[in-house]
Amino acid sequence: MTAQASPTGDLRSIPALLARNAAKYGSKPAYREKEFGIWQSWTWAQAAEEIDALAMGLIALGLEEGDSVAVIGRNRPALYWSIVAAQKCGAIPVPLYQDANAEEMAYVLDHCGARFVVCGDQEQVDKVIDVQQTVSGIDQIVYVDKRGLRKYDHTHMNALADLQAEGRAGRQRLEPILRERQDKLDYDSTCVMLYTSGTTGRPKGVVLSNRNIIETSKNSAEFDHLRASDEVLAYLPMAWVGDFIFSIGQAMWTGFCVNCPESETTMMTDLREIGPTYFFAPPRVFETQLTQVMIRMEDAGRFKRWLFHRYMDVARRVGPQILDGKSVSFGDRLSYALGNLFVYGPLKNTLGLSRVRVGYTAGEAIGPEIFDFYRALGINLKQLYGQTEASVFITQQPDNEVRPDTVGVPSPGVELRIAESGEVFYRSPGVFVEYFKNPDSTASTKDPEGWVATGDAGFIEEGTGHLRIIDRAKDVGKMADGSLFAPKYVENKLKFYPNILEAVVFGNGRDRCCAFINIDLTAVGNWAERNNIAYASYQELSQNPRVLEIVKGHVEEVNRSLAEDEMLSACQVHRFLVLHKELDADDGEMTRTRKVRRGVIGDKFGDLVTALYDGSSEIYTETEVTYEDGRKGKIRATLIIQDAAVVPVQSRQVAAE
Repeated sequence: MTAQASPTGDLRSIPALLARNAAKYGSKPAYREKEFGIWQSWTWAQAAEEIDALAMGLIALGLEEGDSVAVIGRNRPALYWSIVAAQKCGAIPVPLYQDANAEEMAYVLDHCGARFVVCGDQEQVDKVIDVQQTVSGIDQIVYVDKRGLRKYDHTHMNALADLQAEGRAGRQRLEPILRERQDKLDYDSTCVMLYTSGTTGRPKGVVLSNRNIIETSKNSAEFDHLRASDEVLAYLPMAWVGDFIFSIGQAMWTGFCVNCPESETTMMTDLREIGPTYFFAPPRVFETQLTQVMIRMEDAGRFKRWLFHRYMDVARRVGPQILDGKSVSFGDRLSYALGNLFVYGPLKNTLGLSRVRVGYTAGEAIGPEIFDFYRALGINLKQLYGQTEASVFITQQPDNEVRPDTVGVPSPGVELRIAESGEVFYRSPGVFVEYFKNPDSTASTKDPEGWVATGDAGFIEEGTGHLRIIDRAKDVGKMADGSLFAPKYVENKLKFYPNILEAVVFGNGRDRCCAFINIDLTAVGNWAERNNIAYASYQELSQNPRVLEIVKGHVEEVNRSLAEDEMLSACQVHRFLVLHKELDADDGEMTRTRKVRRGVIGDKFGDLVTALYDGSSEIYTETEVTYEDGRKGKIRATLIIQDAAVVPVQSRQVAAE
């Protein structure tokens, strides 16, 4: 397909969409940012002018076509403008995770060959200056927030506002150069390079073209009838493909407004103030919100608790059917309406989800109970399945076909097939161009016909066409007796309980399953406070006998649920321990997108895994940890290992017969 024959006509680049929006939606809000407690707003026309000024400033500073421009910081309009400005100049934007440590940042900056780095604030500038000791290609640092940077050496450092001022001052000279570069952009020009989370190794640079981003944005926006009047909250990491497609791709295609919260700590308050109509969150966000709800209910009076549980029972029974427009009795509708008045409405307002018309979760599988909770409230929460290599969208759930056990049907323009091994493959206009500087990985992931291996095991349901994902293909295995082992399914069931933050289940090739568990310090700490239980640290609370008893109860409830699942009944957890520390990306145990690095954890805590299987009742361990300031240290603990009751599946089946 040539650029001239593109289905979007002349709209063959993100800058072209920006020009369209400035002309069509000129006076409509395009970006909002909360700073110092006040929302500031820019229209599409104003945003286009800001981006033009920045692009001309970058050209004046020496930015060349094909250069890589790294962008690091929290979600801010100025950083989104930097990405589009780089595109207008014919350069390649490369967003990085703002919480990445120096080693991770150095690898990406070196690998992409970044000449320019745009930083949000002093913290990010300091990181870049540190990595310049090993990364030699960085010529210029641009920063948004001037605080703390006045006395730095500015020989190769500029404030973004100053750069814009220079661009405006030199408009007569620089604008023709900018227009010439922009006119060269077509459907096959590189739009962005995004790095994978590196679950199994070094992150890979995924090169995505304008075709990938625009076609995917167009198709997915039409699927859910997104429009210019929609509002989104941009709070996810800018280096994550999900944020790029929602906050740049779909925003540019539809013309809706992107709202940036003031900080991570004010995100929930800002969410309530904006009341987005289109909302995306990974399961962790929904899990955290549910934990907060349950904590508040535990602290509420007896009548409020009764009211909550009374009407949540109604919501779970009929809420999803009402949401899907199915037939429900008058009595149930009346009960649900009363529940909406007393419980669901106020709760949705507290969560900031009152206006959500379309909500999605993805990134990790979400626990069915958590998913059903939100849909019971009347929130149109759906699941999608995607990857960086697909420009996000592989499957989506259509309205009225939403279930917790599937990830939906192929997104518009996407083809699916299941290999004999059970691995899911897809092909679509969103399929990435290549892995940067890595032809071998590109060839092993994408075949000559454009089919991409997802690395996930699943199957397509007959009749409905919905895709069901079992687990990561490399994680799905067999127990010693040949039974299916799918750890993620069990882990998500455990994480439904507010007291459990994270779980890692072992069992592949073994005669039984065992688990590591992280308690949620907020939820369990709140319980300890209510019960007058003193503790000095996470480590001490995690080994409290009463806490272990509570976790044991959750594990045994999950076991009873698993016993009812014919396919996964062998995955019941026989033994577990509560870890003495939270799994942390800084310690390499999780990715920056909060995905568990199962292999790393198994190796790092090999002594604990051995103790789970050799019958030990406790084990002493020492673990290296990374503190917030980057220093290394060790924590020492004696962990108690618990046995959990399991349901003897064979005897249950005999009894049933």
